[in-house]
Amino acid sequence: MKKTLLILLFTAFSLSINAQTIFGKWENRDEETNKVDSVIEVYEKDGKAYAKIIEITDQSRQKAVCDKCSGKRKNNPILGMNILTGLEKDGDEWSGGKILDPKNGKEYKCYIKLDGKNKLKIRGYIGFSAFGRTAYWYRKS
Repeated sequence: MKKTLLILLFTAFSLSINAQTIFGKWENRDEETNKVDSVIEVYEKDGKAYAKIIEITDQSRQKAVCDKCSGKRKNNPILGMNILTGLEKDGDEWSGGKILDPKNGKEYKCYIKLDGKNKLKIRGYIGFSAFGRTAYWYRKS
């Protein structure tokens, strides 16, 4: 009985810790339809946050390439592409990195932070954060 209780407590603790982190799988939703268009995995590498597209829900876009991207990303598949690079933890947000919008091929400075346990705020901008756009990703259940 004690062993079962210990396992349940450990599982509950693990789930609560995971729900309070930016790391994991997130759904990106179309702003007009609110339908999930992709799943993004945010992960940590060498103390920095990165994210890549791990799923595209529109079957006709499975093999889409970033034709508007420049440099080494040009004409590479969007599926599997890193779109968030090099963010460092700064208090309750992660900043100092960049985010790529594969729809227009442009990179922006950005910061991300949790907005509740299942909602991630992403702010992309040029120059100052006041001149930018905010998007939200939702934790994949």
